[in-house]
Amino acid sequence: MAWIVLVVSGFFETVWASALSASRGFSRLWPSLLFAASLAASMGGLAFAMRSIPIGTGYAVWVGIGAVGTALYGMIALGDPATAGRILCLVLIVAGVVGLKVLH
Repeated sequence: MAWIVLVVSGFFETVWASALSASRGFSRLWPSLLFAASLAASMGGLAFAMRSIPIGTGYAVWVGIGAVGTALYGMIALGDPATAGRILCLVLIVAGVVGLKVLH
């Protein structure tokens, strides 16, 4: 159960990072509220998962999911460059996250 919560929390990290950008420095109400709600859900889930997952593994997986998700969102929805080098780096992050789970 902790791993499922951790993965969902990682996806919420992607949501809050994207909402933070869309809030334009908290000058837009709805993205700012989405940021606050998804941040609370993400942190709450991370805290719950760390009850049974070691901190180093849990935090690295959480950040990895959030980083990859946010980068993909930027490439797909916002027109960020999707170069071969960037995609390779994202694949390496995913490989590291999978490795941490497998070796847990």
